[in-house]
Amino acid sequence: MFLGGFMSDMTGGKATTLEAWAVERGLSFTRFDYQGHGASSGRFADGTIGLWADDALAVLDQVTTGPQILVGSSMGGWMMLLAATRRPERVAGLVGIAPAPDFTEDLMWDIFDADVRRQIMEQGVWNRPSDYGPEPQPITRALIEDGRNHLLLRGPIPYGGPVRLLHGQRDPDVPWQLSLRIAEALTGDDVRVTLVKDGDHRLSRAQDLDLLCRTVGALVDEIGVV
Repeated sequence: MFLGGFMSDMTGGKATTLEAWAVERGLSFTRFDYQGHGASSGRFADGTIGLWADDALAVLDQVTTGPQILVGSSMGGWMMLLAATRRPERVAGLVGIAPAPDFTEDLMWDIFDADVRRQIMEQGVWNRPSDYGPEPQPITRALIEDGRNHLLLRGPIPYGGPVRLLHGQRDPDVPWQLSLRIAEALTGDDVRVTLVKDGDHRLSRAQDLDLLCRTVGALVDEIGVV
């Protein structure tokens, strides 16, 4: 099951490449759009971490069957960790791609200057220019405040299954050291971090997609998911 990133959708290269890989091997595969993303209804600006986490749980509960490997990209890495702590019996393993738990606090609010913070608090939204498309990213007060209800890195992350984290060391958006913090916080011991020295945030080059498929394939073989 693939969980996409902030303002991403289920038609991206990682999701579709992994789907083709899974189908070729006779594995079930699920990809979806959170509310306000891609083909789903709703406005992006109305979304929050809790709302999108509930979307992920709804898909896990109502669409998939049996043990699942959750593959989360960027914000999807936060979503997969939340799902794993809430449905550990359904989650056989995790693969994170530049996973970004707690990003609304650590990678947004904590580094915003006073003017941006004031605009978010007083006007309810700040439209941040995006490097990934022509549309700005609406950073809302609700997004920031709700994110604080779902922070994971302030203590142990109670998940004991196998976890594989992939992170580019030239990621300008999510520092690669965050994957090391996640590895330390997870309560399980079967956690491996793979750093791609010349990799960016997307990790969508041919060699990156090959690494992703090989990583998921090794995990499938290890845990015997069908």
